[in-house]
Amino acid sequence: MKKTPFVTKEQVEEIVKSYPTPFHLYDEKGIRNNAKAVKEAFAWNKGFREYFAVKATPNPFILNILKEYDCGCDCSSYTELMLAKSCGFDGEHIMFSANDVPAEEFAYANKLGGIINLDDFTHIDFLEKTIGYIPETISCRFNPGGVFELSNGIMDNPGDAKYGMTYEQIIEAYKILKEKGAKRFGIHAFLASNTVTNEYYPKLAKQLFELIVDIKEKTGVEMSFVNLSGGVGIPYTPDKEPNDIYAIGQGVKEAFEEVLVPAGLSDVAIYSEMGRFMLGPYGCLVTKAIHEKHTYKEYIGVDACAANLMRPAIYGAYHHITVLGKEDAVCDQTYDVTGSLCENCDKFAVDRKLPKIDKGDYLVIHDTGAHGFSMGYNYNGRLRSAELLLKEDGSVKLIRRAETPADYFATFDCFDELKITE
Repeated sequence: MKKTPFVTKEQVEEIVKSYPTPFHLYDEKGIRNNAKAVKEAFAWNKGFREYFAVKATPNPFILNILKEYDCGCDCSSYTELMLAKSCGFDGEHIMFSANDVPAEEFAYANKLGGIINLDDFTHIDFLEKTIGYIPETISCRFNPGGVFELSNGIMDNPGDAKYGMTYEQIIEAYKILKEKGAKRFGIHAFLASNTVTNEYYPKLAKQLFELIVDIKEKTGVEMSFVNLSGGVGIPYTPDKEPNDIYAIGQGVKEAFEEVLVPAGLSDVAIYSEMGRFMLGPYGCLVTKAIHEKHTYKEYIGVDACAANLMRPAIYGAYHHITVLGKEDAVCDQTYDVTGSLCENCDKFAVDRKLPKIDKGDYLVIHDTGAHGFSMGYNYNGRLRSAELLLKEDGSVKLIRRAETPADYFATFDCFDELKITE
């Protein structure tokens, strides 16, 4: 699959007149088309809802676009809950899935009427002591242990993950929750990350569907919803084809009809909480080549760094790079594309074949729409960049301004005493 930027060199040259590089840019048209496709793919299930993983792209402008397609918010912290509330999401559209939860976060999620997804068996008692009762709607997270395999091999190792309850724990959990007054139940599982295969969701769904039939038989609890969580990935490398959400939706439907319908559970709603699939391809980091270095390797220094996109630095993750205006040029140069942090891992690409890059060229780093800006930080005193939305009509809207030195110093109690000046 050829990686083609959703923005042109001419557009970037116009944008930088108002907003200097680096910046994260999001494609409104792509976001809307994808949200519409997800909704259509699961339209066969009358209760379906996508709870967007806020951690992936915590921006109110993005959330409000998704809200138009009846998406909810999957939150995992107090501030993410605040963001969802501020954007006008009601409790039914808020899923609180977190682990090692401080008491005040459970209390706030409950105050908002959000659906609390318990990560651990001990959280039943913790939640009850925190708010004084068990909510009528409650969910539990399941971890089957072992490894999770698809036809193309092992995808992940749930048994090594800190999330979720064992089979024995979750059976007992639903018995206790029912006794304590819960009336509407859900179940959740996340077994593999960034799967680029249409097989993942249907297999996970079938596993969960079989479990809830088992739970009904053992506890009398009937699930109202099954949350398939995230894990539907995107092809970061150009040699892979993207997932087909319609094929995925059809695969889940077939598992639903095979397992749940015969068990009299045809009213179970399907939930998802995708982040990467919803936003990943519809964001990019735009940066400018400002230095070149010729030592033991060829280096191109850009004005972005790992503070803007840390996935390559911490995971060795691949993000495709396009040099704007040179899309059709021969990739006959080998570069490390680096940032300015005092860390040797601050590289967006290592030994990457690219066209000849000149100082002043604009580079588009692809697929940063999820877990891009959101993972930013201020190491070395670097400031996080602006976020911009490329609107459907071709105009650009600032949806988060770039940080300033005043932002960096604002949390120091001694700021006034220091009298920081430029």
